[in-house]
Amino acid sequence: MNWITTDIDKVNQLNRNTLMETLDIKCVAVHDNIVEMTMPVSPKNHQPMGLLHGGASVALIESVGSLGSALLIDTRKEACVGLEVNANHLNAVKTGMVRAIAEIIHCGRRTHVWKVDVIDEETKKMVCTGRLTVMIIQR
Repeated sequence: MNWITTDIDKVNQLNRNTLMETLDIKCVAVHDNIVEMTMPVSPKNHQPMGLLHGGASVALIESVGSLGSALLIDTRKEACVGLEVNANHLNAVKTGMVRAIAEIIHCGRRTHVWKVDVIDEETKKMVCTGRLTVMIIQR
């Protein structure tokens, strides 16, 4: 892949004043065909039963894939927007940290498709798996 930048500090600056900042989602790696982000699990992203909210997992999936797409395009001329996201919630998590590992499986001129696994950092169990389709549009 031809990433615009792999400087994690620069990548995380893109998250200022966004949902990613609100949920404390941080990019931790950009390499090969992979982008990785982490998100702490705490009451601010729990559902009423004290578990990680499925919507927070989906927000993480869309965030990591969209960021990956943004790092592959000329954002002065193009923008990336989520077109479709799906997720299967497999295991519950109450505390700790989850890591989203996104691998691009299609990198076309107008669409990107990402496979994303969300893993519990402590147990290494898969919490959620999903797929994100991103559309590349002209600015």
